[in-house]
Amino acid sequence: MAQTKVLVVEDEPNARAGLAELIASWGYRTETAVDGAAGLDAVVRWSPDVVVTDMMMPRMDGLQLLDRISELPQQVAVVVLTAQGSIDSAVDAMRMGAYDYLQKPVDPQRLKTILQNARQQTEANEEIAQEESEAEATGRLGPLVGSSPQMREIFTMIEKIAPNNVSVLITGESGTGKELAARALHLMSGRRNKPFVAVNCAAIPETLIESEIFGHERGAFTGAQERRAGCFELAEEGTLLLDEIGEMPAATQTKLLRVLEDRKLRRLGSRDEIPVNVRVIAATNKDPHTAVSAGELRGDLFYRLNVFNIQMPPLREHRDDIPAMVAAMIDEMNTRHGTTVPGIARPVMERFLTYSWPGNARELRNTIERAVILSNNKTLDVSHLPPGFGDAAHTPPAHGAHLSSGAHSAVTENAVASDMVHLSVGTTVDEAEKQLILKTLQSTRNNKTRAAEILGISSKTLQNKLKEYALDDKEA
Repeated sequence: MAQTKVLVVEDEPNARAGLAELIASWGYRTETAVDGAAGLDAVVRWSPDVVVTDMMMPRMDGLQLLDRISELPQQVAVVVLTAQGSIDSAVDAMRMGAYDYLQKPVDPQRLKTILQNARQQTEANEEIAQEESEAEATGRLGPLVGSSPQMREIFTMIEKIAPNNVSVLITGESGTGKELAARALHLMSGRRNKPFVAVNCAAIPETLIESEIFGHERGAFTGAQERRAGCFELAEEGTLLLDEIGEMPAATQTKLLRVLEDRKLRRLGSRDEIPVNVRVIAATNKDPHTAVSAGELRGDLFYRLNVFNIQMPPLREHRDDIPAMVAAMIDEMNTRHGTTVPGIARPVMERFLTYSWPGNARELRNTIERAVILSNNKTLDVSHLPPGFGDAAHTPPAHGAHLSSGAHSAVTENAVASDMVHLSVGTTVDEAEKQLILKTLQSTRNNKTRAAEILGISSKTLQNKLKEYALDDKEA
């Protein structure tokens, strides 16, 4: 740590001296600068590892300094100091490449944690740079696979934003690999050796979700017989993925926003606040702007999460990646199941390349896993595919089309082949949606999880629709 150099840029003399003295007491080498212009000179001359800079300064403010540092060849982590209530400017700084931000008056423990994280990121940068080079050559970035322009763009964005402690919102249809993108962000960051915790907000009952995420004390509610750490605490120093963020209850969204801004949480039933050091990534298969308009997602939470947005493309839009994805999935399944499947037959690949994959990469993985299990360690052929797979032309959903619930519209291959949804002029949108859902359930033999995947909606949304239609499990 003694080799880590920290530059403090602050125009107020007492604050500048106090910060430098505090940081030096932790074993860092420090220098100071009186404003942004002097800070830029010091960065060029001294090559610090971390710059801690105030936002409001004469001659050159913090954002201008950050912008100028980003043009330099050396890698410098920039931490900006903001006045209370200036979260908007902090988010702007993060979008410009700041590593993190801290509100004034400075919380010493929070500053110490940020500096430690920045040092870990610096130490990981060399190894990560090697992985970025390999990703360019092999078409793989962590768990993500692809060489298409769409996936290359995803890789570039992940490589750019992973090193910063910035919130990210990942959007895209169900099954497009949003969790894989989140894992790639984690693996390309200085938090890579710390926990990665994923929680599906749609899979947790509304009465338990706040406890699941924030934890609870003994006696906080009926059945709380002992203290329990929530997902934030389990992900300490690592990354927390909140999947299906649009399904999170409004009250929990309010509490989450407070945690994101204050970096502290309070367990249910507790009066004490706990500092948290967690990078939060959110994901949703809904159009977030539509969700905000519908009141399903708080606008201020969306703004706070959407510092950067990664839009995962549906598989039908990057079919060129299917051969590489299939090869990677076969390797994965061979390891998981102890099989030795050598590859895939040409007729199967031809079907894969012409099929529209309404369930996206998740459906491809499930299809490969089924085939591997049935193959008896032989090359995967047509006999190992689900009955009727790819026999009928499949009409892919229009890009951006939505059910009235905000979910993506889709039609199963079986529905096209034998269970056509017949609509007549005058049919309402709600009735058309109902017919589509019921036909999809029929084609999946009432497998609600599978039906939800095909329709591109969450299981919770599907259950709510069935309740709306007053259908129990037996009737559905």
